[in-house]
Amino acid sequence: MSETGKDIELASQLLSQGRLVAIPTETVYGLAANALDEKAVLSIFEAKKRPFFDPLIVHVHSTQAVTRYATFTDERLQKLAAQFWPGPLTILLPKKNIIPAIVTSGLDHVAIRIPRHPLTLKLLEKIDLPLAAPSANPFGYVSPTRPEHVARQLGNKIDYILDGGDCTVGIESTIVGIENNRVCIFRLGGLAPEAIEKITGRVELKLSVSSDPRAPGQLQQHYATRKSLYFGNLDELIKKHHDKKIALIVFGENTVPSATNIQIYNLSEKGDLNEAALNLFSIMRQADESDSDVVIATHVPDEGLGKAINDRLGRASA
Repeated sequence: MSETGKDIELASQLLSQGRLVAIPTETVYGLAANALDEKAVLSIFEAKKRPFFDPLIVHVHSTQAVTRYATFTDERLQKLAAQFWPGPLTILLPKKNIIPAIVTSGLDHVAIRIPRHPLTLKLLEKIDLPLAAPSANPFGYVSPTRPEHVARQLGNKIDYILDGGDCTVGIESTIVGIENNRVCIFRLGGLAPEAIEKITGRVELKLSVSSDPRAPGQLQQHYATRKSLYFGNLDELIKKHHDKKIALIVFGENTVPSATNIQIYNLSEKGDLNEAALNLFSIMRQADESDSDVVIATHVPDEGLGKAINDRLGRASA
């Protein structure tokens, strides 16, 4: 089992040696390796059992560092970066040759961001290397928002877990880029589309569910629980699975009748979408680890971070 601690010096040394370190961000914990080291990046895919056609996000400490690894000239994207970096925003940019093809799955654009977590920002400044870091979990499973989540799932496959406490956003970053000269969202996440549109004007959603994604997190089946998860109309789904133990994920005021076969998990009793996003993956884990037979989840309001929550639950049920 890997060691967990707050030793930035040790984390920096391990990453410089081509080893794997789990790092905290405000969104979820990432499984980091030196993005310039092809063998180190390969070990990310191997540890996660992640398909090589699914590209990775690169993390850096500053906008100046971004320009070392990507062409960053579009004014609309620059405005977004100025407003939301550090933060839960990933920008898809034309990559420079210094970024190995394995990081981008052979694509000519790289997904890059500056995370908003003080411990990881200090690490990035110290090591001064770009870190490729998808979520620190087995591929396709619920993303980790606490160091113990990482330890339980990948503790025997990584060298160190940098403990930054609980994530404060709890859902992956929003990915934006340019396609046909239009600002597009390629993955819904911790930054609401409405916030982006205030800066750029109308954006298009390009949420591919193909087996040939352009950006990370676009595959149809992702963020899944081990137990079967059903997503939709609660009354219909409860009726369909009436003979099973149900872990029921709800939002806001609970109007579901109490029953001995139903255990309730509320994303936010007060109906707060930010709180629901923060709690989503943790509650999905709790439901998955319960003695239930199935997990049933309801839609949340499809606005703000609710769009990203519905996206994750929909992919988990695919």
